[in-house]
Amino acid sequence: MKTTAKDVMKTNFKTLSPDSPISEALDIFKTSTVDGKTIFGIVVTDKDGTITGMISMYDILLFLLPKHVKIWGNISDIEIEGIMDRTAGKLKNFLVGDIMTPKVISVAPDTHLMMILDIMIKKHVRRLPVVLAGKPVGMVYISDLFNHLLEKV
Repeated sequence: MKTTAKDVMKTNFKTLSPDSPISEALDIFKTSTVDGKTIFGIVVTDKDGTITGMISMYDILLFLLPKHVKIWGNISDIEIEGIMDRTAGKLKNFLVGDIMTPKVISVAPDTHLMMILDIMIKKHVRRLPVVLAGKPVGMVYISDLFNHLLEKV
């Protein structure tokens, strides 16, 4: 019976360096799939293969959102015509390390699936790297947990 991360994790996952251009991440988001699923999150590793962050679709979208919107409280308070084009044009000048999420929540291969589900729900994450000795060995996706549940009912 599958009960731990190592039982459901995918071992085919993408990685990038913090020094990779954002365009490389965007190319992976545009063209890559794992087991037929579009990739929306990439593990970022240093030259030794140790996790230094994650870059996701959310990180890219958060970058596109003007910072002062939170202060003003409403996107309707600013001139938004053409803002996506201007911001997207600036995006290509950044590196993965500039906008990645540096604090990565990860699990060990022996972490129980209920623990993983609890983390995913509480932290609002859709994927968790599985790490052994600081290096990623797999990825658990929330859809895999859900599919595992579907197998049981």
